Amino acid sequence: MSIASLNQSHLPILERSYPDVAGTVLAFDFGEKRIGVATGETMLKVAHPLTTINAEENEAKFTQIRLLIGEWRPALLIVGLPMHMDGESHAMTSLSKKFAQRLEGRFNLPVVMVDERLSSAEASRNLRAAGVSGIKQKAMLDAVAAQSILQSYFDALS
Repeated sequence: MSIASLNQSHLPILERSYPDVAGTVLAFDFGEKRIGVATGETMLKVAHPLTTINAEENEAKFTQIRLLIGEWRPALLIVGLPMHMDGESHAMTSLSKKFAQRLEGRFNLPVVMVDERLSSAEASRNLRAAGVSGIKQKAMLDAVAAQSILQSYFDALS
């Protein structure tokens, strides 16, 4: 981790930012049963859906994440922060924060949380526009939602 990353470790995870981190980024759309994963490069600032982790047990989830981190060697991890439309927290908000903290603790990588309101709706719209509808969307929706989360992070950097 860089010096800038270490200097932020005392901040709550929602207050951290790492605008100078360069390289590969992995983004996660956290769910209790499925976690969508996307990837992108800080230089290009273009997000791509990668995969969906289908597991209910934490160890199974983190084993798959460990493999992805080993393969992609990210410099930064992004986790979607679910909120009600009015900005209020709900049950998944705290679970996503806990997931982000576990990622940071297990993999010693900087983690940023990004507002994910409407990411699933945007993902569904994008899939429909690409000709994927109905039940066919289910297999891709979480990874495309993670792509939306990551792209919004990249867009905010510009």
